[in-house]
Amino acid sequence: MTAVLFDLDGVLIDSEPRHAAAFETVFAELLPDRPHGLDLASYIGKSDRAVWLDFIAAHQPRQSLAELTALKQQRVIELFRREEPIFPEIPALIQSLATRYPLAVASGSVHAVIREVLALKDLARHFRAVASVEDVGKAKPAPDIFLRAAELLGVAPSDCWVIEDSRPGVQAGLVAGARVIAITNSHPAHELQAAHHVVSTYAEIRQLLA
Repeated sequence: MTAVLFDLDGVLIDSEPRHAAAFETVFAELLPDRPHGLDLASYIGKSDRAVWLDFIAAHQPRQSLAELTALKQQRVIELFRREEPIFPEIPALIQSLATRYPLAVASGSVHAVIREVLALKDLARHFRAVASVEDVGKAKPAPDIFLRAAELLGVAPSDCWVIEDSRPGVQAGLVAGARVIAITNSHPAHELQAAHHVVSTYAEIRQLLA
């Protein structure tokens, strides 16, 4: 294996609770008198677009998809800036791996959010490439984001490790032809067992990639 492709949400940053909080804030503003009816946990690993399309179908808000996306994006960026929820082990792991592998981010988030995350703890300098759902036609579980990240690094997807935390992400990595390490930050191990390796700590990732 010659490169490592990192998912962002739930892998580099403890973001899933913040994404949920940002959605709930916007939902409450849009629907002050009734429940939104969405199971946000079921969208882990999927794009914001998937959430908003279902919300629009259920509630027909006056705001456009672009406007809704921007509202939630701003809320989550505010949370990231205030709380800086990078997983504590990540800076040292990334710094170590960057001495041995070209690294890329392959994320279902948009570039504006990715930039905010990589600005924390000086992470950006360690990544040679960033692939966002904005760059490709389909979100995970389609493999497009990982294929794009490998292309940006100039390596074959089959020569890449993928680090994921979600079921759609694991599926995307496998379909891309990469070797997948799944960490149990967002799902229990039995839900991630399709991955080549399932780990519960970043120390295990370091050992696998040593």
